[in-house]
Amino acid sequence: MNLKSIKNKPVVKLATNIYLIILTVFVVWMLFFDENSYLNHRELNEDIDELETWINHHKKRIAKDKETIEKLKDSLELERFAREKYLMKRGNEDIYIIEFDTIKK
Repeated sequence: MNLKSIKNKPVVKLATNIYLIILTVFVVWMLFFDENSYLNHRELNEDIDELETWINHHKKRIAKDKETIEKLKDSLELERFAREKYLMKRGNEDIYIIEFDTIKK
């Protein structure tokens, strides 16, 4: 086989096409080496998903706190909350805290 017969093969013609070489280099550059590469986009998308999860968690906490605030506008609920959460008491009461050992031996 001589050089001329090798050059005329379709695979060699396609592989030595300057436009195909430039396109291949461009695609590889954009996928892996560029500042806006696929890898960077994938990392940024993971960060976005994590932040959206964080936002949803805090939106739920805000809704729960708003509900608690609405409940605390009632004086009986406010008293119950203070007794349970902060162990407050009236002047003539005694508080006994009972703790259960949850560790099984």
